Amino acid sequence: MDTGKKLFLDKEKIKQDEQLDGYYAIVSSELDESDDRIIEMYRGLWRIEESFKITKSNFDARPVFLTRKDHINAHFLICFIALVIARIVEIRLNNKYSIEKILNSLRSASCSHIDANHYLFDYADEVTDNINDVFNLNIGQKVMTLGEIKKNFGMAKKR
Repeated sequence: MDTGKKLFLDKEKIKQDEQLDGYYAIVSSELDESDDRIIEMYRGLWRIEESFKITKSNFDARPVFLTRKDHINAHFLICFIALVIARIVEIRLNNKYSIEKILNSLRSASCSHIDANHYLFDYADEVTDNINDVFNLNIGQKVMTLGEIKKNFGMAKKR
């Protein structure tokens, strides 16, 4: 179908567009904020997106197999509290490890009951060692009595 219009390459328009390569525009309703503050807020949006991803994938927030509204609310509250705790641990570990890596290490950590009063903590890695240092815990590849375990976690609660 011939429309009678000729196609052409607008080289002047291309040159104008090239001058803006590498820049992006941010539209904001925050009229009272400085440009630097708006850019800072925009750069922080990835944290929010990451938090949604963590909540959905690592804390199994979705799908929800609940029907009562109070149960659904409780489920998401638990997921949110878990995210907050995970972020605190991540920050306390100086952001050296992703939340996924922290969770994988903690999920791998286990304690085996040996006899009436002895337990073997039979997993340790770099992350659990760092958690021990930062939170003043003493778990990982060692045998402890129930009293030692309670004392250890009691001291960690006080910090």
